[in-house]
Amino acid sequence: MLAVMEPSRPTFEPAGAGMLLSATTAASVGVGALVGWAAGSVGYGILGGAVVGVPAGIVAVYFRYRESLS
Repeated sequence: MLAVMEPSRPTFEPAGAGMLLSATTAASVGVGALVGWAAGSVGYGILGGAVVGVPAGIVAVYFRYRESLS
């Protein structure tokens, strides 16, 4: 007879999660730099992009890998 098989869980890939985190943060820093350049202070724009980008990257990783983390 056939054995009952459970559906396989998605696997967590640490390298993929790190790349997603760094890409999201870098994109946010880049947008922040552009906004800061338009406003007259690139440094503050980069800082603001980093402050927004790190939590945004964490949320992106969570939504991408939420099935494998539960």
